[in-house]
Amino acid sequence: MTHEMSDTNRQFWIAAGLSLFAALAFYFSTNATLHDLDYTSEIASALLHGDLGLREKPPDWLNEMIPHGDRYYSAFPLGAVLSMLPIAVLQKASVIQNFPGHVLAALIAGLCVYFFFQLAKAFGADYTSNKSKSLIRRILLALFPIFGTWTWCNLGFGGAWQIALGLALLGETAALYFCLVRPSPFVAGVFFALAFGNRTELLITLPLFLYLLWRQPSGNAFSWSRIRGLKREFRENRPMLIRFLSVPVTLALLTAAYNFARFHSIFDFGYIHIPEVRDEPWYEHGLFSVQAIPWNIYTMLFQGFESVSSYPYLQPNGFGCSIFLASPFLCLLFRQGGRYKVVAWVAIALLTLVLWCHGNPGSWQFSYRYAMILLPWMFLLLTGNGPAKITVSEIFLLAVSVAINALAMWQFLWTDEIQP
Repeated sequence: MTHEMSDTNRQFWIAAGLSLFAALAFYFSTNATLHDLDYTSEIASALLHGDLGLREKPPDWLNEMIPHGDRYYSAFPLGAVLSMLPIAVLQKASVIQNFPGHVLAALIAGLCVYFFFQLAKAFGADYTSNKSKSLIRRILLALFPIFGTWTWCNLGFGGAWQIALGLALLGETAALYFCLVRPSPFVAGVFFALAFGNRTELLITLPLFLYLLWRQPSGNAFSWSRIRGLKREFRENRPMLIRFLSVPVTLALLTAAYNFARFHSIFDFGYIHIPEVRDEPWYEHGLFSVQAIPWNIYTMLFQGFESVSSYPYLQPNGFGCSIFLASPFLCLLFRQGGRYKVVAWVAIALLTLVLWCHGNPGSWQFSYRYAMILLPWMFLLLTGNGPAKITVSEIFLLAVSVAINALAMWQFLWTDEIQP
């Protein structure tokens, strides 16, 4: 027991140290060029004064605020606004003045790395020991979703839209950890609420999280073939369901009331009311439509980099490029085997379909920023379908992925080489 506690403590400090390293590396490597786009912080400050929107006209750079009646509202869901309440409180107390997008992005990056490192424990003894061979792969895989993908550049922008995506990524990863590694239904539910509160489409993964928790009490996965035992299993799992759903259901009801109070519809988040959005060609069939699927498929999977005559290299398109070009390490997703592969692929398929139906593939970005919410499920696949010891091919693809994203981050955040 003493040895197990010592090993657990050592792993915690390794995870904490890795998290701190990631946060510092992210902070000093990025430049939050969009930190002035603090929509959620502005509305959070209004909430502290009892308002759902701003009374005065916002500055010109907040051009996505929605004028409606005598208020200016935000298209962000309530969960994203509530996430910024601590920032609003600090601003009201004059502890900070401006929106700390740069610091928030770095903290999110560090916490994501912590939970990715700990989430690897879900794959058995090889990932719970401190053996150097498996530990190296575990560390590199934990760093990959932040520094080996489009997350590095897009979260680094530090604007409200990017912070919301980062919080959704953090919420998903932590919720998976508290489902698979350290089962705690209430805490998992809190983090799931953080995730879908910032990206509403994540509600579609609710059955998958319940499935992962359902299997814990008896250690056996839920089986649809056991129809006769369904009532008994539901009765046994009812306390778990209540603990997990308490916070998400509360947030969903508050969000419905929030939407109704602003736009007289529980399903109206306000996005389509943003000035001039309705006139944009990709929304002519609505915010979500099957007509958008081909364009989104092309952007996410096939769109390439652009040639630059003044430079001896290619540069990314500022309105999207293939996630596989941005992160070649993702080619390893298609290896055979791996625990949780079915649930991971189902989550990726469902979320990808929703993203493809969105009228706009993400506007100003590197690669496909909406796909950040796929990364926790991709992490499950990549960790489970490979050996515990890092391979040469994995090291090569990981190094290439980090290099590509480092270059993109530098071009987008530190230079004027890529312009809207």
